[in-house]
Amino acid sequence: MPLSIATWNINSVRLRMPLVEHLLQTWQPDILCLQETKCPDDQFPSAPLRKLGYQYIEMHGQKGYHGVATISRLPLHELTDRRDYCGVGDARHLSVVFEAAGKTIRLHNFYVPAGGDEPDRTINPKFGHKLDFVDEMKLLHAEAEAGISSILVGDLNIAPLEDDVWSHKQLLKIVSHTPIETEGLISVMTGGAWVDLMRQHTPPPEKLYTWWSYRAKDWTAADRGRRLDHIWSSADLASKLLHVEILKEARGWDRPSDHVPVIAHFEL
Repeated sequence: MPLSIATWNINSVRLRMPLVEHLLQTWQPDILCLQETKCPDDQFPSAPLRKLGYQYIEMHGQKGYHGVATISRLPLHELTDRRDYCGVGDARHLSVVFEAAGKTIRLHNFYVPAGGDEPDRTINPKFGHKLDFVDEMKLLHAEAEAGISSILVGDLNIAPLEDDVWSHKQLLKIVSHTPIETEGLISVMTGGAWVDLMRQHTPPPEKLYTWWSYRAKDWTAADRGRRLDHIWSSADLASKLLHVEILKEARGWDRPSDHVPVIAHFEL
């Protein structure tokens, strides 16, 4: 059975709904996980998604900020979980459970705090919040539930490897690639027995980016990207991975997000 899971920081779902519809019509992933929806749950634009065959929608949103949503063609179990990481009331996590090819799979959808501009928690509370959030993620294990496989996706706002950024040396003191962040995220992955699917068939030193700044006058020419968006899984699903697509062309769509969709394709 083929299975495709997409993740995308949409940077306002209502503003960029035409782009979401285009993605679903053209690539037709089985499940799409969105981050930074910036939308309260009661105002989420579900109707056009259901018209496209995505009848199962779970969301964890708030007005104007953050927010995650998981949109599926596959039925979702009544086991949805919305965790309040760091206990500050932000809508940054959502997990759902679905069935595929006889497997029960829990799918986590994360939007990790960006962390502000200064990589020093003593003067920048946003950076401290990010580090605390990542520390709390270390409790999440890919094999936490007996008989249930796991996938973790989202905008994790950290580029963990040297080849996940355009210049390792120049970004070592830039939030998203500082050693304390990269080591923290790698600890989440290794300690939780997660497999980095994007690097499974595309190992370093090949560069991988999913984000290009709005500040670049010509983002394609500069190509100063970072891999901030991720797809991980438990080991049993990693062995079923066919390939991962990074839709770089989406960065050039009309009124784009600064992130692009990433799609993992499995054969279960």
